[in-house]
Amino acid sequence: MYAINQIYIDGAFVTPHGQELYDLHNPATGEVNGQVRLADAEDARRAVAAAKRAFPAFSRTSKAERVALLRRLHDAVKARENDILEALVEEYGAPVSRAAWMAGHASSVLADAADVLEHYAFEQQAGRALVRMEPLGVAGMITPWNNDAGFICGKLAAAIAAGCTAVIKPSEMSARQTQVVTEALHEAGLPPGVFNIVTGRGEVVGEAITTHPDVAKVSFTGSTAVGRAILRNASETFKRVTLELGGKSPVVILDDANLREAIPMALQAAYMNSGQACIAGTRILIPASRKAEAEAIARDAAAQIKVGDPRDTETAVGPMVSAKQWERVQHYIRIGQEEGARLLAGGEGLPGSVQRGWFVRPTVFTDVRNDMTIAREEIFGPVASLITYDDEADAIAIANDTPYGLQAYVMSADVPRAERVASQITAGRVLINTLSHEPKAPFGGFKQSGIGRENGRFGLEAFLEPKSILMP
Repeated sequence: MYAINQIYIDGAFVTPHGQELYDLHNPATGEVNGQVRLADAEDARRAVAAAKRAFPAFSRTSKAERVALLRRLHDAVKARENDILEALVEEYGAPVSRAAWMAGHASSVLADAADVLEHYAFEQQAGRALVRMEPLGVAGMITPWNNDAGFICGKLAAAIAAGCTAVIKPSEMSARQTQVVTEALHEAGLPPGVFNIVTGRGEVVGEAITTHPDVAKVSFTGSTAVGRAILRNASETFKRVTLELGGKSPVVILDDANLREAIPMALQAAYMNSGQACIAGTRILIPASRKAEAEAIARDAAAQIKVGDPRDTETAVGPMVSAKQWERVQHYIRIGQEEGARLLAGGEGLPGSVQRGWFVRPTVFTDVRNDMTIAREEIFGPVASLITYDDEADAIAIANDTPYGLQAYVMSADVPRAERVASQITAGRVLINTLSHEPKAPFGGFKQSGIGRENGRFGLEAFLEPKSILMP
């Protein structure tokens, strides 16, 4: 058992004003393994006040100074990479095969922001006017439990690059990741108040941040439902917002694709991060003419996916983060069968190889229509749906028939054809024959997948406002 009893305000670790103790679990066993003391609204207000005091001086720092700060932050977080990995495995249940990338991502986003900042021009000419990009002010950031360490560092990196100060509310379920990252950031020696981290409930600390009149910007990653509430709160004081929300990503496998390569890759896209990813490719679109072949390959590929101990290097799917999340996924598996979809692999209950923990059987449905619940709603677990289409136009129509538009995948032996299809899919990012990540490319969604973009120049400018200065 471990106890986390401090938050971070104004450059120091302090005891929260909040009194609530929240149990932390190991999702691979279901056992309580720690507690965190949660911050409350008073803590959030203290953090905002500290960030507000720090903003005037920090906003006037030079680009070179902020680049140096980001490099220091990168080095400090990189030095704790093994500790972050350990927290991801024990606290979140991330398989080590995935957790290694996630732990490295927490530091790499800081170096990426430094690279972008070095080459960014804060001033440019527009006719007779000088246009100067200026930092917005205090930024409120709310991060989710699926790789909290990476989200904390990524959002903070963009704010610091812009010259903003920050108040971060990480998920209470990720308190160990937060503790390790906070200790690392503290070691980098930023001025007091530049960043503040207050772990607490969204309806308490999150609401206090998003409604506070001194917060100029809100950056949130999480569910679409919560994003709507944040947008309403932010509208009262016209805060700038970046919302990275839910997804129901299509994987369009064109009729010329090698299915023995495409189907296993599609399942990797569906089951990445144990299916607990907003970019999971859970709608796998296959040509009706090759349905039987696709089903056979999918059944065999799903059977090869190892689920279980996240410390086993062969494990591809770890546990769900909580009992609540496990029940949610079981609920959707039942709904899929009730609405007429046919189980091709997996199903309800624990996998046969495990007797405890919040594990889900890697599940594949076929005979899925795009109007079924499992094809419409974000499940956030290792559940994939095979959906047939008649021709290329039909595939594009089905891919776009969703309230979401975060990420999509296209697989084809003909890359120019795949690019043509990708250009017609309504999504913020489309991957062709790959599952790779590009940190300099903008990331964010169309439709109900969010507002704004993160990463690269676009992510930096989300914390800036243009000011025009006209001279005679």
